[in-house]
Amino acid sequence: MKKLALMLATIMTLIALCACNAEKSGKDGIKIVTTIFPEYDWVRNITGSDENITLLLDNGVDLHSYQPTAEDMLEISNCDLFIYVGGESDEWVDDALKSASNKNMKVVNLMDVLGDKAYEEELKEGMQGEEEEEEGEEEAEYDEHVWLSLKNAKVFVRKIADELKALDPEKADTYEKNASDYISKLDDLDSGYEEVTGKASVKTLLFGDRFPFRYMTEDYGLDYFAAFIGCSAETEASFETIAFLSGKADELGLKYIFMIDNSDQKIAKTIIDNTQTKDAQILVLNSMQSTDKAAIDNGADYLTIMEENLNVLSTALG
Repeated sequence: MKKLALMLATIMTLIALCACNAEKSGKDGIKIVTTIFPEYDWVRNITGSDENITLLLDNGVDLHSYQPTAEDMLEISNCDLFIYVGGESDEWVDDALKSASNKNMKVVNLMDVLGDKAYEEELKEGMQGEEEEEEGEEEAEYDEHVWLSLKNAKVFVRKIADELKALDPEKADTYEKNASDYISKLDDLDSGYEEVTGKASVKTLLFGDRFPFRYMTEDYGLDYFAAFIGCSAETEASFETIAFLSGKADELGLKYIFMIDNSDQKIAKTIIDNTQTKDAQILVLNSMQSTDKAAIDNGADYLTIMEENLNVLSTALG
């Protein structure tokens, strides 16, 4: 009986907290919860403020290993707008939405917004992984890293702005202007990528790491080779993978080997050590999967990071 009473008390406390938070949301403005940093940054640019916006993955844990806490579930439960990626890493979201106290909540699933423009995970030649050979038994797995395409970002910003306008008609003009201004900046940066990749003498990226940049390479007609798929949890590359990637670096005359943010350089260095010249340099492309609160407090934003990635590509592609 004591356990039952304690459980009931806990539930009643959570309900009370939900009610208080919902009341606060109504008084202070719409409450928005985002899972990853790019979503958070898009929202604060559209609204012109970071108030009433929650970023769940704010401690450097990436999408693939994140598990929501009870506090996170409570944040989602009473928010007005919830934005998430929608891939396999977000399977927990279904339960969160079913138990949400705000039944009028609007939800933006980035993968759903992208629809048939989402790419299936690709196991490229030389890439370490297990191919699924059982036809008809495995559902297709889709690449979740949709935010790393500026073209996708424009679609997402427009969708988020439309949802905000529906939720808060009094500020619709503000949301529309801010979204249009931001999309114009995305257009300018997209043109910069088109220019750099269009005149590039090198058209292939080689990653001694996971590869979350499929959407970017598809946008600009680039090819790639990598140790692992973007969602892989593997950290040790096989001899065969290292040998293949080193051979590709030699074959293509690549002067740069890539890695992603917050990775060690072990695999990239091993690839370089097994090339003929052994003098390639390591470059980092930022996938924004490890952007944490400290980086945000220091001024991190989506456009600046994508500009920095463009500068890195400009160096590598020649």
